[in-house]
Amino acid sequence: MKRILFAVILIAMFNFKTTTNANYEQTFFDFSIKSNTGEIINLNKYKNNVILIVNTASYCGFTKQYSDMQKLWDKYKKNGLVVIGVPSNSFNQEKDEDSEVKEFCEVNFSVNFPMTTITKVKGDDAHEIYKWARENHGKSAIPKWNFSKILIDKKGKIAETYSSLTNPMSKKVVSKIESLLND
Repeated sequence: MKRILFAVILIAMFNFKTTTNANYEQTFFDFSIKSNTGEIINLNKYKNNVILIVNTASYCGFTKQYSDMQKLWDKYKKNGLVVIGVPSNSFNQEKDEDSEVKEFCEVNFSVNFPMTTITKVKGDDAHEIYKWARENHGKSAIPKWNFSKILIDKKGKIAETYSSLTNPMSKKVVSKIESLLND
């Protein structure tokens, strides 16, 4: 009985969707974030692209999703998809240094999509992008765990959010990406 209750709570936690009435005084493209090599990524350079932003962690049970993030990037980058990995220690499962994360991702998953510096993704100290996401999309945009996904449309607005349990190559993610790329 305890296992069933735990499973129900876990599923509810990862599938809870609440949206707000977005007014979008800013779009995703109005922000910047530091890359894992120290350069500032001006997100305006990705305007008119579809963006999948994923908070990641090296020591998480979902870390193998890096492989599918890379597959997604390889398959759709020529069509206008940008995958951005945002390493975070908000759930205490990330390495200490950006260089360690970069090496881990390249060696273990051949990652070559854009990656940011280790970034806070929840709470008062969250990066501006994650605060903006919450203001405009509600609680479903707040990462509940590592590998939460936010899908941004070509206009820089949140199209959808996905929990850690949703694989980047799942049919529902890929279908939504294809739809947004064809808009």
